[in-house]
Amino acid sequence: MNNLPAHPSSFKDPAGFIFIAEGIYYRQVNQAGSKDYSLLVSSGLYEKLISKNRLIRHTEIDTIKSDASQWFKTLQPEQLPFISYPYEWSFDQLKDAALLTLNIQKEALNYGMILKDATPFNIQWLNSKAIFIDTLSFEKHKEGEPWVAYKQFCECFLAPLLLMHYRGNELNKLLVSFPNGIPLPIVSSLLPFKTRFNLNLYLHIHLQAKMQKKGADDKQQNKRHLSTTQLINIIESLRHLIKKLSASGAKTTWNNYYDETILSNDYLMHKQELVKNFLMPLTFSTLTDLGANKGEFSLLLKEKVTKIIAADFDAACINELYLHTKAQKINNIFPLVIDLANPSPAIGWANAERNSFWDRINTDVILALALVHHLAISFNISFAMMAERFSQKTKYLLIEFVPKGDPKVQQLLSHRKDVFENYDQTTFENSFLVYFEILNKETIQTTNRILYLMKRK
Repeated sequence: MNNLPAHPSSFKDPAGFIFIAEGIYYRQVNQAGSKDYSLLVSSGLYEKLISKNRLIRHTEIDTIKSDASQWFKTLQPEQLPFISYPYEWSFDQLKDAALLTLNIQKEALNYGMILKDATPFNIQWLNSKAIFIDTLSFEKHKEGEPWVAYKQFCECFLAPLLLMHYRGNELNKLLVSFPNGIPLPIVSSLLPFKTRFNLNLYLHIHLQAKMQKKGADDKQQNKRHLSTTQLINIIESLRHLIKKLSASGAKTTWNNYYDETILSNDYLMHKQELVKNFLMPLTFSTLTDLGANKGEFSLLLKEKVTKIIAADFDAACINELYLHTKAQKINNIFPLVIDLANPSPAIGWANAERNSFWDRINTDVILALALVHHLAISFNISFAMMAERFSQKTKYLLIEFVPKGDPKVQQLLSHRKDVFENYDQTTFENSFLVYFEILNKETIQTTNRILYLMKRK
């Protein structure tokens, strides 16, 4: 099997590339990367990182090759259940990815190697933990040479974490515009003035920003002599700084939707009962929970499925869900910060390096609970538009209709003019019946909300 094309995101590293064969992801190691890969294995670093669950495990394959002219080895890595991107992560997800990168960098130095890049795109999620997936990021370290990826680490990890800590969790979305790292002069200008008096922040952000403004040459900076001890001191400085950071404490509108809701507890209990009763007879393995909040219903259904994507625009809710799944070692829920009215786009060269959110979603069941009124009232997204989109991505749809008289809808309408003459149950049902058949529906106790189970036609 020869000459399979490289994955669109895997063209920058001459050491090798990712390709897909019959739905399986492989990594080719080129001759250009042979010495560093061989050192990774022979030094014991690969086994050390595998034993600590920090690096993706792989098997060497000799029968599948892509570009035979450059080929050294083919690796079949452990396959990932889902690919997500750093601009979709909550604060603690990005923080854990940053700390993992630093821990790997420190470990690599003990084996005479170093990370040649430090991008969060090298991190994914497996078994509720961050894991490093780029086996070819390691190269031999020459004593005295600095860490060439230091600036990249500061721009890709430290910068968004600081902005989220000081200015708000939403600023992680800057990584959509700056996927290669947020320029440090921009970061410096956005951080509070007091941060200039913090030695670590001054050294890692503000001083670098000043040097960039003055046009300091990266190549000149990388000619500095740094001992291994000095490199470890830099790593420890970054670790100490990042470990002290926490998510912005600002309370969001929907952070306690089910805890402090104006709806009764009977509503939640009956809704949970209906969700289980509607879905348990069905056979499915994947579920996408849109508007997941803190993942109450993802957690309710986790034993029935192999994979749940739990998405919500509220970064505080998703962060709480992530911390819960991590603490409880819940391996099949993948929390994501996603604004469904403006979800992650396809970005990179030819818009093909990073797929859009919707391009990565193909699921057996979509949950859309307490969601449609937000999309309709806040963003003018019609029922017909929702129905068409959902029908393209799922077989079954469990969706909650929230009538206009509902207190939550009235709360949304209190901030804008009511121009929604067609926001009613009849229009809702007719819109979805174009694409789905209704298998079941029932009013949720103590409300006029209606839960529907639908199947794509």
